Amino acid sequence: MFHTVRNVVAATAMLIAVPAFAQSSTWTIDSAHSGVEFQIKHLGVSNVRGSFSGVKGTVVWDEKNVAASKVEATIDAASVNTGQAKRDEHLKSPDFFDTAKYPTLTFTSTSVKRTGEGKLQIIGDLKLGGQTKPVTLDVDGPAAPQKGMGGKTVSGFSATGTLNRKDFNFGQKYAAPMLGDDVKFTIDLEVSK
Repeated sequence: MFHTVRNVVAATAMLIAVPAFAQSSTWTIDSAHSGVEFQIKHLGVSNVRGSFSGVKGTVVWDEKNVAASKVEATIDAASVNTGQAKRDEHLKSPDFFDTAKYPTLTFTSTSVKRTGEGKLQIIGDLKLGGQTKPVTLDVDGPAAPQKGMGGKTVSGFSATGTLNRKDFNFGQKYAAPMLGDDVKFTIDLEVSK
């Protein structure tokens, strides 16, 4: 009987320990403190830079099992801003983002792995216009959690990557060298819970 009681106690201890090990937390992207910046070559001689605001979504972070972490984000395509109103309107047209037909860009992670201390690699599907293709993000983070305004806990991630616009049939009328094929981007996310 003592053997049976000992087994029950051990099994109970394991059941209690498993949730602590497997715990993950869900964080909400703070649109006011998050954004995306990009750059593309123009005529092979200069970089045109721009940004997006209106980033929304969630990050599920699992410290113990990073591979179980997930990112889902949506970007307001109409928030594109290059500092030139005419160019921004052109970018919203069917020549590029076609924001009337495709109002958002979406990213859904398919793989998260740790690549070093404070470093991650996130691979996911980016939906841009009518195309969905994988992109790879090199990520710094997550930042050590801090107490934010309103008592929420906040953290953050910074990611960089490059995509080939041909993969997305993006801006097909404007072949290189008019516009470069590679678009470099930086994503800064502040998240809270």
